[in-house]
Amino acid sequence: QVQLVESGGGLRQPGGSLRLSCAASGIAFSLFAMGWYRQAPGKQRELVASITSGGSTNYADSVKGRFTISRDNAKNTVYLQMNSLKPEDTAVYYCNADRRAVNYWGQGTPVTVSS
Repeated sequence: QVQLVESGGGLRQPGGSLRLSCAASGIAFSLFAMGWYRQAPGKQRELVASITSGGSTNYADSVKGRFTISRDNAKNTVYLQMNSLKPEDTAVYYCNADRRAVNYWGQGTPVTVSS
């Protein structure tokens, strides 16, 4: 059974930081590209950052320079370090695993940035 379990969400003031984690089980983690997506209320889900099985990364323009995606294949975990948070970063953040059109999603973890 495949599971992606996100953690680390919460409430932060603007300018603060959070680190999200996504622990995967039931897949050959090192072979999968991993991504973080987010969905704000009333908006479509959008890609925030992704990392390939080889470690290449890609970021949405809105988070470049502020967010960092990384993976630890020994722990089957992908991380999203979020710095300099802005109110517009408020959303539910979802972890995604993708390989050859096989796609899995986590349940999501909410992030709220507000003073």
